[in-house]
Amino acid sequence: MRPNFEPEVLNVLCPMHLMLDAHGIIIHVGPTTQKLRPDISLIGMPFMDAFKVMRPRGIVTLEQLWEIQHVKLHLEMVGAPPARLKGVLVSDGQGGGIVNLSFGISILDGVRDYALTNADFAATDLAIEMLYLVEANSAAMEASRKLNLRLQGAKIVAEEQAVTDTLTGLKNRRALDQVLEHMLASGTAFAIMHIDLDFFKAVNDTLGHAAGDHVLQVAAKAMVEETRSTDTVARVGGDEFTVLLPEVRDIAVLERVGRRIIDRIEVPVPFNGAVCEISASIGTVWIQNNHSATRETVMEDADIALYASKNKGRACQTFYTPEMREVANCLTPPKGRTEQK
Repeated sequence: MRPNFEPEVLNVLCPMHLMLDAHGIIIHVGPTTQKLRPDISLIGMPFMDAFKVMRPRGIVTLEQLWEIQHVKLHLEMVGAPPARLKGVLVSDGQGGGIVNLSFGISILDGVRDYALTNADFAATDLAIEMLYLVEANSAAMEASRKLNLRLQGAKIVAEEQAVTDTLTGLKNRRALDQVLEHMLASGTAFAIMHIDLDFFKAVNDTLGHAAGDHVLQVAAKAMVEETRSTDTVARVGGDEFTVLLPEVRDIAVLERVGRRIIDRIEVPVPFNGAVCEISASIGTVWIQNNHSATRETVMEDADIALYASKNKGRACQTFYTPEMREVANCLTPPKGRTEQK
């Protein structure tokens, strides 16, 4: 009995197929195969014109093709977009043959390029399960990617919070120490301004901590606006701030910046119908190239210069000199600091 290869049966069992007559002419095309080339009428075309046999190599005639039945073929379909397919040729028992096709591992590209769905494959084709697995894997990978992004974002936020003063949004002491250590290691010229708000304690005592917090925020904003984007402004204590200014080669620049900060902070700050009046004292250390300073000595020198500004009557800037250290050593320990505020 001859095998029964009715086209309707093949359309269901292997929708990506071709039927050839004895002369290698395509006489029937499976529905999925035709979907790959909707603009080309494959029926009536010689198989060797519609497909190029990439492997086995050297197959260029119909006779050679008939000789390699049951051997896996690597084929390239005529037309665009490029379609590289796998195939196998078997006899139909009537002098012709049937070529069953598949995408192989490029099935994802095929589904994408030709808008194929599960209806374009045989119900028992493992390609369907593979597509489901790929889709599930893609969904899992996307979920993992989003989770990683959230975790990375949370890490960035946590790291930023660790070096940020929550009240003013400025850098905190930890961040300042990191920047200062970097500047010292670079060996370049820079300056440190240690700033203390005069009369701030009176604002807290008379108007309350809410007023004090507002004043700190206004002062922080003023310092940021009166310095460069490359400078670091940090809140290092209750009403103490530090400004690090890299690449300073002229003391006149520091004099102008300090004056601007003092003038801004002396502007009265309204709060709930009252007016908060403070000023700023600044101690500045100018570090030259090829220095041997450490973070501790730089901050100590800036503090000494700040005390000198306090002793001069506040609302001024004092530049550190080595002689100040001798005077500071003769003074009472800084418990009087609070009294000067």
